[in-house]
Amino acid sequence: MSNPLQQTIEALAKEKGIEPDVVISAIEEAVATASRKYYKTGENLKTRFNTETGQVDLFALKTVVEEVTTPATEISINEAREMYRPLYGDEVANSIELGDEMEFPKPTEVLGRIAAQTAKQVIFQKVREAEREHVFAEYNDRIGEVVNGTVKRFENGDIILEIGRIEAVLPRKEQSRAESYTPGDRVRTVIKGVNRSAKGPQIVLSRTDPALLIKLFEQEVPEIYDGTVMIRGAVREAGDRAKVAVMSRERDVDPVGACVGMKGTRVQSIIRELRGEKIDIVEWSEDSIAFVTNALSPAKVQRVSIVDDRDRVMEVIVEDKQLSLAIGKKGQNVRLAAKLTGWRIDIKSEEEKRREVEAQFGELEVPAAESTDSDASADVSADVSADLSAEARGESSAKVEAGGEPAAKAEADSDSASAKGEESETPAKAHAAEAAVPYTLPGIGEKTVRKLVDGGFATLEAVTAATAEMLSEVPGIGEKTAEKILAAVRGEEAPAESDS
Repeated sequence: MSNPLQQTIEALAKEKGIEPDVVISAIEEAVATASRKYYKTGENLKTRFNTETGQVDLFALKTVVEEVTTPATEISINEAREMYRPLYGDEVANSIELGDEMEFPKPTEVLGRIAAQTAKQVIFQKVREAEREHVFAEYNDRIGEVVNGTVKRFENGDIILEIGRIEAVLPRKEQSRAESYTPGDRVRTVIKGVNRSAKGPQIVLSRTDPALLIKLFEQEVPEIYDGTVMIRGAVREAGDRAKVAVMSRERDVDPVGACVGMKGTRVQSIIRELRGEKIDIVEWSEDSIAFVTNALSPAKVQRVSIVDDRDRVMEVIVEDKQLSLAIGKKGQNVRLAAKLTGWRIDIKSEEEKRREVEAQFGELEVPAAESTDSDASADVSADVSADLSAEARGESSAKVEAGGEPAAKAEADSDSASAKGEESETPAKAHAAEAAVPYTLPGIGEKTVRKLVDGGFATLEAVTAATAEMLSEVPGIGEKTAEKILAAVRGEEAPAESDS
């Protein structure tokens, strides 16, 4: 029949989730500690819990030696045999040998209140350590698992939740800013970590970790649970937006459709659990360009090019009206796409890319024009390049053989160089010079207008609809002149050109 102390030990062990032997060991160590403080004799004291009587027996251990040097811990072999012979007989007494340990009972009733208080503290400490070790062993293997908890209280912004019989903490940094709770609310969280030695709750929970999103999809989508559809990556900005990359192991199963569900029922359930967080489900691909294109959803991408494969940099071109959608609110869409794909993404609109290309061509043309104006005698190579470019366009009027100015001099003002060109123009150009021009432009000379007409811009409407890049392709008209022409067409103020 168990005694009251034994029953108390079993109840405490059940409440704390530990073994009764752990509590008994704590009691024995507590009594031994209290006894050492009380007796202060230097003896080797040992305790043993008696399950029959419910008492903790105290003993002083002494080692059997030939000659005693430390009376507190040693006893001679002759004295030990003489002590045992009257009690247990000659056979037991003669069996004592050197090195044996003998137990000498000591009373525990005299320990007093101070010793009892010391024992109590030791017991509490040992039980608490055993409980924390048990929690660590149980939950350390469950990191990444989704658990349900109940909000118990709030501490400096952190939320203390009760998971079964154990308290866990949901730190402020792991809380979604779109969520708020009151005591008693049930919350679904993911176990992020378990602390072995921390004070307070050991289990750290999270509502912002991507693992929570992955586990919710596993619970809601059977195809993910059975492995038909795999989640290859997930990124979140908790409370705002998330992106999930999925792939299918079977050709007949659409991974995105399986996650969305009929009429969006599956993904809507997850969105409700995350308090309205938007979720983009994209298809994963081994092709990096295709994966980045999918990851920028819902924006539509025109083209993607790899800028630096080693540093994983990509350039993405989108339509002008899609630029804000591709970047997202405060860069959120492209930031999540970059995290999901592992590539650094540089997004540009078509207009921005066109201006960048024009600027690069302009940087190439300016040095050529400056070289032509400074040294006309060194234009042989420029003439050859102008001749080649004219042949490629089918413009025979710009060839070097025709005696005209080389195309490389297009950046210089065309009218200021017309004196040299007039002397060697072909008969066809001379006939065009005699004919009246079909239209005039303020600040633009007739020579330039004739070149526009010869280049295919026979009407003012054609010039109005053209771009600077199109006009600069006309032989003898450079980028700067083209910009002056467009300025004149738009009615903007432009420097007047001399018609010499």
